[in-house]
Amino acid sequence: MDFVETKPVIANISEQKLQPVEIEILPGVYDIIRSIEKDPIDNTAKQKESAECSQKVLELQRTLEAARNTIRKLHGIEYSKEEQLRRLDSLRKQLALKQQLIKKYKNVQF
Repeated sequence: MDFVETKPVIANISEQKLQPVEIEILPGVYDIIRSIEKDPIDNTAKQKESAECSQKVLELQRTLEAARNTIRKLHGIEYSKEEQLRRLDSLRKQLALKQQLIKKYKNVQF
């Protein structure tokens, strides 16, 4: 069997503990669309709505940037899909082998 050394990978995983981030994009998009749909008659109300809409767009941009930064920090994101699948397959093989060894040594009496 060919094995891939996993110590560095496991060390990296334990070192990189990411906190879950909830990012809600749709409510921001909905608010922006609602702001655009409003069409006040007087100019002062239009300017106020325009300023509020611009603020909502900036908030949405910040939310999207936070999502991008979180995605960039994920472990393994630098690998292609094929490489990730190959590594996953290798780790599954190693897991199966280790489980077999555990079963074997549970039955051995010292």
